[in-house]
Amino acid sequence: MPALTLPTLTQAEVESHNTEKSCYVTVGTNVYDVTDFLDSHPGGADLVLQWAGKDITEILKDEDSHAHSETAYEVLDESLVAFLVTDKLAPNGNVQKAIKDPQTNGKVDTYVHPRTGMSCEEDLSKDTDLENDYKTHKFLDLNRPMLMQIWNGGFSKEFYLDQVHRPRHYRGGASAPLFGNFLEPLSKTPWWVVPTLWLPCIAYGTYLAREGFSSGLIEAAYWAFGFFLWSLVEYLMHRFLFHLDEWLPDNRVGLTLHFLLHGIHHYLPMDKYRLVMPPTLFLALATPFWKLAHTLFYWSWHTAVAVFCGGIFGYVCYDMTHYFLHHQNLPLWYRELKKYHLAHHFLDYELGFGVTSKFWDQVFGTELPSAMKTK
Repeated sequence: MPALTLPTLTQAEVESHNTEKSCYVTVGTNVYDVTDFLDSHPGGADLVLQWAGKDITEILKDEDSHAHSETAYEVLDESLVAFLVTDKLAPNGNVQKAIKDPQTNGKVDTYVHPRTGMSCEEDLSKDTDLENDYKTHKFLDLNRPMLMQIWNGGFSKEFYLDQVHRPRHYRGGASAPLFGNFLEPLSKTPWWVVPTLWLPCIAYGTYLAREGFSSGLIEAAYWAFGFFLWSLVEYLMHRFLFHLDEWLPDNRVGLTLHFLLHGIHHYLPMDKYRLVMPPTLFLALATPFWKLAHTLFYWSWHTAVAVFCGGIFGYVCYDMTHYFLHHQNLPLWYRELKKYHLAHHFLDYELGFGVTSKFWDQVFGTELPSAMKTK
């Protein structure tokens, strides 16, 4: 049984779907929505409703009741809407469960992440069934602009964080509508914009800074320090700004800002045009780094500029690395880094904040083992 990009439900959530308007049943850890099948069931809708919200594995095999044919299983296959989480997951605990196919006598075919339905790298590009996803979770309809749905949705912080960290994939890897108006193009940035725009600026700033140094090696040392300093800033921003989850205000302003800043990336992680930072947002975030460099090296403008340029080069490396980790096959070392970053998305978003390296995760104890299988 191949893994599916489907949501997961708890037993209590399944049991709540026990009416003729919404009727779910389970077979093992597979959850089926058989609402549309009620009137077509040969034994009548009432017989199915007796098992609404319950597991029907035994009744399907019960000869005294009615031995169900292969056709019955085919009907179920078409109605698969979710997977059942049988154990409560700890935030940073064991996040892999075996999903069993009832037609193979419980044989485990693959390991599937219980929140996302993901089991291997191949799953990361499977399109989500948008209608079923919205029908099941009542979160965002990806056929409509997302921003106002977040603003007007009335979602609690707990519900929002649960949903936004269940990755979805828009059709063919395209971009789902965010604004739905003339602002839409401003939310998309092709990867090549980042080096094209910022590398000339870095080169020019490095050229200006050289006048303040007696040798190129000294400038290179400060430039390298800026690069190193950026790696720390990258880690801290990702952990404490982009993942401000625990301290996020439980209101629509906080949720909407979170979604715009980073939530949309976790919700639609394979969107090619929302992977790198738009230039306007980068300018807003680069300004504090400029202030930091000039505060640390207040005695020399040239030194501060060299540090700043090294840091901005680090940012360019970060954005390029981030893009290629999601969308390219890379050399051996980067393949391990790719597994590591994808594990942050698809296994445990509360660990693994380093993108260009694991160094600061190792320093601060937030390293995430790469647990995703590759084929």
